[in-house]
Formats: sequence, C-alpha cells, structure tokens
Amino acid sequence: MKGTFHRYSTGKKIKVILAHAFLAVLAVVWLLPVLWVILTSFRGTKGSYSSTFFPTRYTLDNYIKLFTDFSVFNFPKMVWNTFIIASVSCIISTFFVISVAYTLSRLRFRARKPLMNAAMIIHLFPGFMSMIAVYYIIKMLGWSDGPMLRVAMIAVYAGGAGCGYHIAKGFFDTISMSLDEAALLDGANKWQVLTQIIMPLSKPVVVYTMLTSFAGPFKDFMLAKVLCGANQEYYTVAVGLYQMLDVEYIDQWFCSFAAGAVIISIPVAILFLCTQKYYVEGVSGAVKG
Repeated sequence: MKGTFHRYSTGKKIKVILAHAFLAVLAVVWLLPVLWVILTSFRGTKGSYSSTFFPTRYTLDNYIKLFTDFSVFNFPKMVWNTFIIASVSCIISTFFVISVAYTLSRLRFRARKPLMNAAMIIHLFPGFMSMIAVYYIIKMLGWSDGPMLRVAMIAVYAGGAGCGYHIAKGFFDTISMSLDEAALLDGANKWQVLTQIIMPLSKPVVVYTMLTSFAGPFKDFMLAKVLCGANQEYYTVAVGLYQMLDVEYIDQWFCSFAAGAVIISIPVAILFLCTQKYYVEGVSGAVKG
C-alpha cells in the first residue's frame, strides 16, 4: 500500500490525504458521544451536569445500582422483557421479510406489481402514525394488560415486517435466475430452491434483517410507551431509561441511565460480532461452503 501511494501523482496524493482526514474527523465526531456516555456511566458525581468531559471520580456504583436498587426502576426486568420481545420478533420478522422478498423477487404471479406498490406505500408512512389505532385494537383484543402485553408488542414489531421487504428483494434480484431454473430442471421444488440454493447465497441480507429486527425493540420508545402506559412491570429498556430522565429522578439516576445505555448495547453488539463474518463471506463464501 505504501509503495502504491508513492506512485500517485501529487494531486491524487492530496485527494487521498484529504479524504482520510475527513473520514478521521467523521470517526471522531461519531465516537465522541459514545465515549461520553461510557465515561458518564462511570462518573462518581451525581446529577445530569458535569463541568468536565472526563469524570473527576470513577465508580462502578452506577452499574451496581441498576441491579440492586429496585425501589423505583427494575432494570433487570426491563432487560428481560426487551430481550424476550426482541428475540421472538426477530425470528418472526426475519421469516416474514425473507418470505415476502423471495416471493416478490423469484416468483411471477397475478397482482404481483400492485402488491409491491401497496406494500411500498404502506411502508412510507412512519409507524407512530398508527399507534393510537394499534393501541385500541390491542385493547379491544384484551392484550393491553398482564403477560399479553408482551404478545402485543411482538405483534406490533413483527406484524408489518413483511412490508419492509425492499432491501432483501434487491439482494435476491442480484442472484441469477439461471440457478433457480437449473435446480427446477434437476427436480427441485420451490422450497428446496429457497432453502438449499438461495438462502446459502443470501447470508448477508439475512444477517442484516436479523440485526435490524432484533435492535428495533431495544431502541423503540413511542409504541412501547403507548402500549405499556403506567404498567412498569412490562416496561422495555427504552421506556425505563427514558423515565430515568424525568425531573424527579434525573438527579439520582442520570449516571445510571448512561450505565443502562451501555449495558443494552451489549446484546446487539454480541449478535453483530457473532454474525459479521457472513457480511465478509457474501456470495463467494456461500459458494465455497
């Protein structure tokens, strides 16, 4: 790489240096808030305001408080609720998205184009526009109280996932139809084509769908708050952490809020680290397998 850079013209060297400098600045801008949250989670002083970027005193009390002080917030319960909802909705959403994307990409049938257009139009509207209607439907079904609240949130997060098929369909469109035709000529059915040919070649988009579906319940606040209301037993981490910023709690819980933000990033990071190799392998890796 060093030898290649020395062979560049002066003008191209300047462009490369400026591009790398710009990317370095963007990296710092992106990492600075993350570093601040991590440092705040270890801050030994209370309150939401600090006169220094780096804490004057470090402590683990903010993390310990989350798992020992249940007088106001039951953080482990929030994490468990969110993990259950995220795991189940991830499985259902991934199945819906991949199924819809494969059907619209590889199969040809009547009303295919109108269905695609209708799904695209529905997906253009943000989910919070329908949250009041969704709440009353959930309430009518009797899912607004007790353990059925988890079922309600899973239904909300996974129910309309199929409308977000566009990225997966775009990936399936890049896989040659000749593979399907060859498999069908050899006697395979549509299910075998999907499971034994298309899916091994589509690991990157499957992983992407899993990650976005799993992360959704961890970061969503509005729909979870509307559904949970004042029922703290079924709060997700997004709702619980936001409540820590209320006026009556922020002075005592702000640093624990930062600690909670660090903790809830761990499951998503673990899932990404366990599946990132499929991004690198791509189609060539799947063919080798």
